[in-house]
Amino acid sequence: MSATPNSIGVSADTGPTTPTELSDDELPVRISIDLVAAARRHIAFLRAVAESEWLHQESTLLESIRRYDELWMPLISDLTVGSTPPMILPPVDVQWVWYCHTLNPVSYRRYCESRFSKIIGKPAIFDEENEEYAVMRCRGIWVQRYPTEPFENELDSDSQYPDARNEDLLIEVKKQRLLYSKFSEPYMSELVYLIAARERYKGFLCILQRFGDGCPRLVLAADISLLWLTHQSYPTVYAGDMEIEDINRKVLEATRKLWESIYNQPYEKAGGQVAMDLGEVVSVKPPVYWEVSDCDVNTKYKSMMPRFLLEVCVHVRLNPMKVMQEDMKKKFLRLRVVRCHRELKMDKPFSSFSSDSWEKTWHLYCEFGTKGVVLDLRLRGGRCFKGSSSKDMVAVLWNDLLRSPSLTLESKVDEQVRVVVSITPPAQAPYLFKCVPDRVTDDSGAMISDVVLRMNSYRPQEGRWLSRTVLDHAGRECFVVRMRVAGGFWRRGGETPSAVKREDRIIEIREGSWSYLAGTIGRLPEKVVGTATPKEPPDHQKSAWCFSTGDELTIHWDLSSSTAGLNFSLQNQTCPDSLVKLLKGRKMQYQAKKFNSQKEKAKQNMNNGQEVDEDDDDDDEGFVTLVRFTEENPTGRATALLNWKLLVVELLPEEDAVLALLLCISILKSVSEMRKEDVGSLLIRRRLKEAKQGTRDWGSVVLHPSCSSDISLPHLQPWHWNAMAVTAASNGTDNFTKQPAFTYSPVEGGDKLYKRGIIA
Repeated sequence: MSATPNSIGVSADTGPTTPTELSDDELPVRISIDLVAAARRHIAFLRAVAESEWLHQESTLLESIRRYDELWMPLISDLTVGSTPPMILPPVDVQWVWYCHTLNPVSYRRYCESRFSKIIGKPAIFDEENEEYAVMRCRGIWVQRYPTEPFENELDSDSQYPDARNEDLLIEVKKQRLLYSKFSEPYMSELVYLIAARERYKGFLCILQRFGDGCPRLVLAADISLLWLTHQSYPTVYAGDMEIEDINRKVLEATRKLWESIYNQPYEKAGGQVAMDLGEVVSVKPPVYWEVSDCDVNTKYKSMMPRFLLEVCVHVRLNPMKVMQEDMKKKFLRLRVVRCHRELKMDKPFSSFSSDSWEKTWHLYCEFGTKGVVLDLRLRGGRCFKGSSSKDMVAVLWNDLLRSPSLTLESKVDEQVRVVVSITPPAQAPYLFKCVPDRVTDDSGAMISDVVLRMNSYRPQEGRWLSRTVLDHAGRECFVVRMRVAGGFWRRGGETPSAVKREDRIIEIREGSWSYLAGTIGRLPEKVVGTATPKEPPDHQKSAWCFSTGDELTIHWDLSSSTAGLNFSLQNQTCPDSLVKLLKGRKMQYQAKKFNSQKEKAKQNMNNGQEVDEDDDDDDEGFVTLVRFTEENPTGRATALLNWKLLVVELLPEEDAVLALLLCISILKSVSEMRKEDVGSLLIRRRLKEAKQGTRDWGSVVLHPSCSSDISLPHLQPWHWNAMAVTAASNGTDNFTKQPAFTYSPVEGGDKLYKRGIIA
């Protein structure tokens, strides 16, 4: 294996210095503010604006522009002495207009110079506490100067629209409406990401200085764009005319070549792709959803471990002096991860690489637990030999990348291939849970077994509960869910357990893992963290549950249309104002992207006039999206996706895991009663054989859609794109619907007992 890769750089004989080596004296513009701190505050401001729907209503915008033009700018101009602005900030609606105006430096300069004969600057305030003080101070000054004008924008949405006095500014503000979506990835607020972005921004400014007026039109990568816009938003600090024009693929290619010729490294990197949606250059939406969450309500559950994702880009370039033509046919480069997904093998032939430019070979999202990537240079066997042999390999670890100032490392594999690996800082991602069958337990929480019987001095075990173990993304046991089915006990030649009444068929969730007594025989954890109790429904076409969380679930179905007629209602009795909706199917960010080959084949069959059995409604069967409505999100925010049929859950840190699990199992139980059949394989009462941990952990690696050649593999897609295949793969079975033949002890109770408890 090759030596550990060095931090990316260019040797003295290969050309100019790298962006990380540039000093402030070499920059064409002296950056006199803390761009890293400013960028963090910049993202927080954009997020607050994006969540404030009222700011973007037409009448509000027009009033905000009037207040900015007639009130704020004259006020701040009078208070500005020299080039130093006072430490005050206007209300948020005026701040938003002011910010949008500064993003067009030429227009803003002309506006300021024509009205005030000077450029009006913005104070450098980077923390929330000082920002609140600056707004309070401004309020006092505002009230004194404009006693008849309210400090906050109090225009009612039903009021008559003010006249649009500045059409250009209105267009500018509307253009930035969705700006936050370009910088909403959670890693972009991380300090290490912003420090690396600042160094690349310095390198970008150096390119502009070097070429001067002869510099071609350039395209901004996402990290550079964030720092540039941050810089522009402080108009007295920002210098020069750096207006971004419409771009196309030729401009993008010119930008890449210029960057590579100067720094001898790829222009794009993880978290630094081209993010402009202008002209022909369109950024592809990432397949994973990991938007910033304000808090993690699941920290109270000690058995849950947060899940962290990072974005990874691998660029490859051949060394033209080392590669022979005959090598191009036999050699290929293989990418693997160090842990969690050892089966992963993605191969690229040498013929797909170039010695003239860097090729983005792999773009993926990895859990931090994967540890890193391994790049393996392999040689295919001869005519009489199958397979391939390794010639050289190098491992690039996430911890090494995080210690690199640019979050980037360069390696050489067998002196023939140069590889650059870049990452983003790890950011918390949604939790993933799946429920797997386990043994029947008694009222005390012990599995029904001769082992427990002997430990209890052969005292019969009373009660029968169906049990499901909840595993997280790494296969760790987090909770145990169980449903009460029967009471009584089994005695040879005598008594047998009998089904309990419907109102006694409660569901409970216990936090923690099994305490194993012997082999796979164990006892439940002690702590009960959630329960669901059946409630008498108002009519025979409804099912109702009371949760210990204070929520009440009502399920209504149309008997003529099976599950297609399901409707859900969730109300919280302790907080009536809380609005939550359960939507059938994969909604909002969970809408499935049809990249898999089966869908393409189905479309082709349709075009050929053949009948197709697949249906989008069938694909969505079993899925429910949990959407919460708040003042910050009046249009709703999806916080969890459930598949009650497969008992799989994905939830944001802000959503309660116990509530999601209660919803999942309660819906499955109700639908089984409705359809009079075992819809979700609840009759299985043994742990199924699972794939060995670390072989193919679900969610550990997700490919970006740009890796189109490999995207058809279901276990490299988000699980909800092809839930059945992913669940089957993680269970180590080829067909999830094929139930193994188990022999159950009569002590546990036969199928007839459990069918009565589940279906009747």
